[in-house]
Amino acid sequence: MGRPLLYDVIEKPATSCIITICSLIWFLIQKKSIGYSQVGLSYETAVQGHYWRIITSAFSHISVLHLVFNMSALWSLGVVEQLGGLGLGTGYYLHYSLVLVLVSGGLVIGMYHLLIGGFKVEYFRRVTAVGYSCVVFGWMTILSVKQPSSKLDLFGVLSLPISFAPFESLIFTSIIVPQASFLGHLSGILVGYAVSWGLIGGMNDYWAVTMLGWVVVVFVFSLKKSGAYDFSFLEIESVSDASLPSLRFVGNGRTLQASAVSFSGVEVV
Repeated sequence: MGRPLLYDVIEKPATSCIITICSLIWFLIQKKSIGYSQVGLSYETAVQGHYWRIITSAFSHISVLHLVFNMSALWSLGVVEQLGGLGLGTGYYLHYSLVLVLVSGGLVIGMYHLLIGGFKVEYFRRVTAVGYSCVVFGWMTILSVKQPSSKLDLFGVLSLPISFAPFESLIFTSIIVPQASFLGHLSGILVGYAVSWGLIGGMNDYWAVTMLGWVVVVFVFSLKKSGAYDFSFLEIESVSDASLPSLRFVGNGRTLQASAVSFSGVEVV
């Protein structure tokens, strides 16, 4: 008799929560008949200020097969939460999951910008990416460096040596799933190496909460400014310096002026 699933859920709380969130979002997308273009990330929407799509695109899946594949891999990679003795653990998993979502999303847009501006490949202007694979490939890479003896189990039947899994999976998905985002998966691998080699480090509870706070601010601000959602309690209005937006909370007359820093086809990831 196998080990009860509840024990694994308890030992992988963050992984279990993320899988639950992605599954609920997939259910909502199906129920509301939401298209990938409404939640996905593309170069065109990014330059239009739809920064909220970096978050929504990561947690959205359009097909059930896409969801099952990503969540199956993520469940196996949740072993990171059980490796506290190696300096990993649940806190590390949460901190760098946030980093992987944000940095890999930004890196994808950067790659699109280079291909469009430098090489005139206009195809990437409208490519829309959705899915949690950037993070999945990032954790594959981190685990391949931190714990190369681990295995990646898919669907409970396929087991891959974790040391080769990132590039094996990159090639495999590119061959059998033509619409799979090669650049999206590659960005997850690159950010994963940056994390595991210490090029992106120093994350702790303070920085994670601070980063999350800014994510919420930018998420709400960009939703409002792009017209994707109308927050009735919030208004964006011009101030003395027309180049800087300000936020006004309706009802109390308080105005917050932003600093000089500006929030400057489909592929599945």
